[in-house]
Amino acid sequence: MFRPREDLELGLPGPAAPLAALVLDQVAPASVLKARLSSAVSRLAAIDWTPDLAEEIGTRRWARGLATFAGLGLVALAFWPNFELSAAPSVSVDAPVRDEYRSQMIMPMALGGDSGRRMAASPLVSPVGTAPERAKIELAAVLGEGDSLARLLQRAGVSETDAARVTELVAGQVPLGRIAPGTRVALTLGERPAPGEPRRLAAMDLRARMDLALSVTRSGEDLAIAARAIPIDTTPLRIRGYVGQSLYRSARAAGVPADAIQQYLQALDAHISLEGDIQPGDAFDIVMTWKRSEGSQGQAGQVLFAGLERGDRPVVELMRWGSGNEFFSADAITRPVTETYTSGVGMLYPVNGRITSSFGMRRHPILGYARLHAGVDFGASWGSPIRATADGVVSFAGRHGGHGNYVRIDHGGGFGTGYGHMSSIAAWGGERVRAGQVIGYVGSTGLSTGPHLHYEMYRNGRTVNPLGGAMQFATTTTVVQKVDPRQLAAFKAKMAQLKAIRPGGSSGTVAMARTGLVALR
Repeated sequence: MFRPREDLELGLPGPAAPLAALVLDQVAPASVLKARLSSAVSRLAAIDWTPDLAEEIGTRRWARGLATFAGLGLVALAFWPNFELSAAPSVSVDAPVRDEYRSQMIMPMALGGDSGRRMAASPLVSPVGTAPERAKIELAAVLGEGDSLARLLQRAGVSETDAARVTELVAGQVPLGRIAPGTRVALTLGERPAPGEPRRLAAMDLRARMDLALSVTRSGEDLAIAARAIPIDTTPLRIRGYVGQSLYRSARAAGVPADAIQQYLQALDAHISLEGDIQPGDAFDIVMTWKRSEGSQGQAGQVLFAGLERGDRPVVELMRWGSGNEFFSADAITRPVTETYTSGVGMLYPVNGRITSSFGMRRHPILGYARLHAGVDFGASWGSPIRATADGVVSFAGRHGGHGNYVRIDHGGGFGTGYGHMSSIAAWGGERVRAGQVIGYVGSTGLSTGPHLHYEMYRNGRTVNPLGGAMQFATTTTVVQKVDPRQLAAFKAKMAQLKAIRPGGSSGTVAMARTGLVALR
């Protein structure tokens, strides 16, 4: 009898062969199917079903990707939902049913009370011809720039007659033109004399000045005005702070009004150089007249004291004094006044350009006030060479305050020249230069609005007009001002009184902030 191969391989005895064949028939097909399925899955996973359709256009790989895309699109369309919109048939409802529906609505607040359950009108309700008005209305108006009190009142609803009467009463207390724009006017309007007519003015309150409050009230058919004086505190205000990159910005950050800063800078400018004599870290000290009253902001006036300190040493201390109301320092009162008269010859131009600003008083384009322009400006293109106007030795070369990049040359005999706002410097301190030698290039550094050269000439340390001559001889006349010792003592006593004022005008110890702000602690 023939024995199966499986029986031989298993080495089983003859009687066990049918059982082994049965087991193999049940087990072997499942494992083979599993192996085949695993192989098929592996082959499918190895296929790139989603190739980039922008690559290999027209190839079999690209066609397979296109088929995948189309198939997925068809599947998505097959599951697209089918919406059908149908409107409910219109139903006619009567007024009570409509009111019931309206009571259940939620409407925007902007539409008013148009929702919620409401009571329907009963036979006891009768319509009225006109809606009642409030007996009084209180409102406030602000006087604008170029506006008038009469127009303000009429816009608020006051009758022309009452507005004219109020204007007459107020003009009797203070000139109408002296009432500042931005003044707040509080009004109380009463009932109308007749329907459609303006309301009557019942009362009005007005702060006409810092020290004057006016109240207008109705007395029968006429209006009456009452004036109330407001106490004014005129204690001067003192503000101290440290100079940062800009004295102007530091003082503004400390709370100094813009007009007071202009006065302060003008006072300093007459005694020191704003470009070169003020350094970051210096302390400014300003005392100004200051008016303050209840319910109003402070009002600044004249600067009384202008000081600048460096460390513990004052650089300058100035105070208004005398009938001319000008700034003086204690030592300047007795300091000799020197007047110089000169005659000279021509000069060598330091740069190839035209003169855009001459020596003398002018309105400074950045500082905003009239001051002495202690030099001559030459307009030239950026980077134009700047040449020394005469032989000499460079006494300074570097950054110099508002002059920016600056070179100063001493020519001997008390004469010197300065060159400011350079883009770059081509000379160094101690170098001996010849007339016509390039010492720098035109720029716009420092306190400048555009590329140009600021050229200065000095004689015995004071600036003179460069257009008056280059190397010139001078005749000097000295006049010594004399002052009464009692006046000098009074001057010093007044300055000590101003310097004794506590900075900030508040109680507490005052410390100067490094940012220029006044700090109270």
